[in-house]
Amino acid sequence: MVAIVSLLDEVHTARMNHLIFLLEQEFGLKGVQATPDPHLTWLTASDASLANIKKALTKAAGLCCSLTVKTTGLGIFPGEKPVLYVPVIRTVAVNQFQSHLFEAITDSNQEVGPNYQPDFWLPHLTLALADTTPVLLGQAVQFLNSLNFNWEIKLDNLSLLTKVDDKYLRESYFPLEDYKKGQPVKIFNKL
Repeated sequence: MVAIVSLLDEVHTARMNHLIFLLEQEFGLKGVQATPDPHLTWLTASDASLANIKKALTKAAGLCCSLTVKTTGLGIFPGEKPVLYVPVIRTVAVNQFQSHLFEAITDSNQEVGPNYQPDFWLPHLTLALADTTPVLLGQAVQFLNSLNFNWEIKLDNLSLLTKVDDKYLRESYFPLEDYKKGQPVKIFNKL
């Protein structure tokens, strides 16, 4: 399984890493560190053909642009090991971008994870997962409750994360800018 993500800018990477560090110090939560680079996951896919995925991402990155996303509040995916995250607001541009990536990857005969189907996808920035419990997560939410999560983040890349031992690491990086003209391209209508 591979993840197609956008890595965060320096400011928001530092902000997320600081929050992850605080959650580890206060509650021992460090499962999220299996992916060292904070990111927004657009979708996951089988790794049956990394070459086909890279071709699709190269094409998608060449046709698109950087985009700005906004976040707000905290969210929880419930379960025995709930996930704590910062929700990313779905906009027309965000939905179009994810939908077109979904099409590009499925057109290259890759199986996409069920939570990343365009109608079910919930964009987010993960703060804690895997080593959580409902009790710990309640305490973590209370701990973070006074912070402001109304952020604006410029995403200027697609990145491919692959599993290496017990971590998900950046395997490839695709800039989302039209460098020939020196400025970002407007959001596309079709890949």
